Amino acid sequence: MQTPVEIAFQHCEPSEEIRSEIARQVKRLEKFSHRVTSCHVVIAGPQTRHREGDLFKIDVRIAMPERKDVIVSRTHGDAPQHAHALVAIRDAFDAAVRQIEGAVRDASGQVEERVAESHGRVKKFLAGEDCGFIETAEGREIYFHRNAVLGGAFDRLSVGSEVRFVEEKGVKGAQASSVRLTGIVDRIRNP
Repeated sequence: MQTPVEIAFQHCEPSEEIRSEIARQVKRLEKFSHRVTSCHVVIAGPQTRHREGDLFKIDVRIAMPERKDVIVSRTHGDAPQHAHALVAIRDAFDAAVRQIEGAVRDASGQVEERVAESHGRVKKFLAGEDCGFIETAEGREIYFHRNAVLGGAFDRLSVGSEVRFVEEKGVKGAQASSVRLTGIVDRIRNP
């Protein structure tokens, strides 16, 4: 990094423990990209007099050449673990790492591979088991298991239910993973 890390404290006392954690996280950032030129971190402590249960807010701004700054602002009203500054710092830097990974991937021209989903209908269930078969538009049968059905929707499936899924090669042939119940009315046969 070309400039030292800047750390600002608001509504809380500076601490060596916090400074050390930020230094560890910055070293981690530099592993993902040597192009990080500066980092500015603001630690905002609880703003009320009742310190227990209040959350820390962490703002991180990272500069990289030939790219817009990576900016992360983390305040989680539903994350009680953020009452601890170190946890909030780690979460903020995790988000920054994800943004930097995306920037490095974009700069190198890499494209994230997307898996195509197929459409089908539940054809049948195996009696007494948590599995069944999906019929594809081509008339093929693809095995699926309860564990492959997203959102706990297995019990809402019935014969004829329309689903989207990702086909994979299983031990005994084709099987479906990431099965999603859909509300879209598709005609699989006789379009």
